Amino acid sequence: MSNSSRRTFQLDFEKPLDELEARIEQIRELASDSHVDVSEHIQQLEAKAAQLRKEIFGTLTPSQRLQLARHPRRPSTLDYIQSICDEWLELHGDRLGDDDPALVGGIARLEGRPVVMLGHQKGRDTKDNVARNFGMPTPSGYRKALRLMEHANRFGMPILTFIDTPGAWAGVEAERRGQGEAIAYNLRQMFGFDVPIICTVIGEGGSGGALGIGVGDRLLMFEHAVYTVATPEACAAILWKDASKSDRAAAALRISSWDLRELGIVDSLIPEPLRGAHADPLAAAAVLKKVLVADLERLLQLSPEQRRELRYEKFRRMGRVEERAARDAAGSDRAIST
Repeated sequence: MSNSSRRTFQLDFEKPLDELEARIEQIRELASDSHVDVSEHIQQLEAKAAQLRKEIFGTLTPSQRLQLARHPRRPSTLDYIQSICDEWLELHGDRLGDDDPALVGGIARLEGRPVVMLGHQKGRDTKDNVARNFGMPTPSGYRKALRLMEHANRFGMPILTFIDTPGAWAGVEAERRGQGEAIAYNLRQMFGFDVPIICTVIGEGGSGGALGIGVGDRLLMFEHAVYTVATPEACAAILWKDASKSDRAAAALRISSWDLRELGIVDSLIPEPLRGAHADPLAAAAVLKKVLVADLERLLQLSPEQRRELRYEKFRRMGRVEERAARDAAGSDRAIST
């Protein structure tokens, strides 16, 4: 992405770096017009920019990672699918009379192997986001996803899902049409599929809307993606009745990929280009493809029974640390009281 494009979607914490890069660009243009040799000065400024880049992106706060995960130019599900697949055929409809554009999916070939790919799809601009409902699926989206996954399971095709949503659509109409049931049914069915399932958080993984396509043998996560039980804004509004305290909520929720790997929720982190996946989408896609192919090869060596058992155990392990800590604390309280 060019410097001018980055400045169009400038994040607050990137401002010092963008200003320095703009200064370097301006000096280059002036030197070119006046035929003055400023190469040494430019080298010094570029070294300073490189150092500043490492400092900024090496010490990001959870709320800053959330900004990167929500970046308007961050690659979407369809961007990654079209970049990593040999062939791609999108399929539509939940076979109950609706087709949700916020959740897309279809049949593809990855390194020559037939697979089913599906994921949340956000828009690029306001008009597109409205059409895609800002990546928040309705019940028909989850039922479409289930139809595609059942098709994959029937014909022995691995399932690859891409998570990028602030949450499932919470409108009255969605509730009337069975939003909770649609997500819960997906969770149950995904635990029982015979084929390998790899889930990747590519941007923002929010609430049950993310989990509705997030039960798999492997859970991967891009370095600057986030995964959380609720958006920090919603969490702050619930706990402190003040959505402006979202920074505090983001830190408390431990939404970053590093925290989630430490907690045992995420299996593997996918590195991003230094300024984020939006800075070099093709490079991000290349790394994603490499990781998916390697993980898929390992999973295909297991039997369906082994994969189901490992999938079950993976999710049963989540939360045990917190339960043990709670028991220890209760035991300490009893010891003090006696």
